[in-house]
Amino acid sequence: MKTTEPVEPVPRIPRNVWVTSATSFLTDVSSEMVVSVLPLFLVNVLGLRTSTIGLIEGVAGSAASLVQVFSGAVSDRIQRRKGLAVVGYSLSALVKPGFAWATSWGGVAAVRWTERVGKGIRSAPRDALVADSIRRSDRGLAFGLHRAADTGGAVLGLLISLLVVTSLQRSGGVFDRSMFQTLVWVSLLPAVLAVAILAIGARETRAAGAPGATRRIGFRGLGGRFGAFLAISALFDLGNFSDAFLILRAQERGLAVTEILWVLVSFNVVYALVSLPAGWLSDRLDRKWILVTGWLLYTGIYIGFASVGDEPTSIKWLFVAYGAYYGLTMGTAKALIADLVPTPLRATAYGSYHATLGLIDLPASLIAGILWQGVGSWQGLGPAAPFYFGAATAAMAAVLLSLLVLSSGDSKETHSKSR
Repeated sequence: MKTTEPVEPVPRIPRNVWVTSATSFLTDVSSEMVVSVLPLFLVNVLGLRTSTIGLIEGVAGSAASLVQVFSGAVSDRIQRRKGLAVVGYSLSALVKPGFAWATSWGGVAAVRWTERVGKGIRSAPRDALVADSIRRSDRGLAFGLHRAADTGGAVLGLLISLLVVTSLQRSGGVFDRSMFQTLVWVSLLPAVLAVAILAIGARETRAAGAPGATRRIGFRGLGGRFGAFLAISALFDLGNFSDAFLILRAQERGLAVTEILWVLVSFNVVYALVSLPAGWLSDRLDRKWILVTGWLLYTGIYIGFASVGDEPTSIKWLFVAYGAYYGLTMGTAKALIADLVPTPLRATAYGSYHATLGLIDLPASLIAGILWQGVGSWQGLGPAAPFYFGAATAAMAAVLLSLLVLSSGDSKETHSKSR
């Protein structure tokens, strides 16, 4: 009499999702310790204008974006995800000490841009690894978990920054070079641990390496629905400039360095708390409407940043609401992209998405910096101007997305187990 082996049930949240989530958690612990105070270092220590900060952050996003196009396409072509993701995380960790050694804005820019190239290499293959490893019915949940872990790491990184700044802060509360350097050196440990966990723990997916999968990867197969969503997202992102300007706005409204770090903690706590239920909800409702809701919330938040007075409490509540916007939209957008494109083209789609938004980062941040403080002899329109601009583009994008027929319920696919 024949006996059959019991079929092992596929876990609702598989190994790759947990591993990539842990990697993102540790990476964000490291990143937030440095990036959260980088604008303050550039302004208070190096004395830069907001237009130069806009240039640094804009080029950083564009550098990452150009790489993501190729990284995603290469991942689909070679049918591998993990290796490229490990390379990207490794590069970002290796260049991080350069922040501590930099003595000019050019040095900071070079390190920031190289670190973003590492992000460009890793992001599309990592997102495809998550999408390949999960059932379609749980895709929003998986990306919500990943975003929650990522943001939980940001919370811990910010708390460590607070501890370091508070312990080293000299009289007068001035943020100086020694504080920044200390944060950079402490941030190296979680960055290295993140790379090790991904390299050891992740497994390549069958969806990426299945025999017979196409190796002729192009962009035409991504489809019109994806193209329309990408175009509307680009319009939204034109007013979605670097968060460095929100930090500078908080300082301009009178918040001290430690207060800014606390509002960033509250932002990330809300981001983490909202991400998981938002992902779960997007598995049950049309993901498009979750995004529209988030973009309309963003519109109101930016109007608030533009019109806020000198009362610190108002700034703090705006950062809380900003965390809710992030939680609603970031994981949902990635899940929607996986719904819209064929499985063999997922990394290409993620690379195209990240690349398009990254290329928009440069003009978006430049526009914000110029509107704020001008360029050359022109003094700009003041701190409120970039936020009004961002609110306008977000409102237009939300209206266009609400009118777009973007049904994702007709996609049929089978779950791909990880090996």
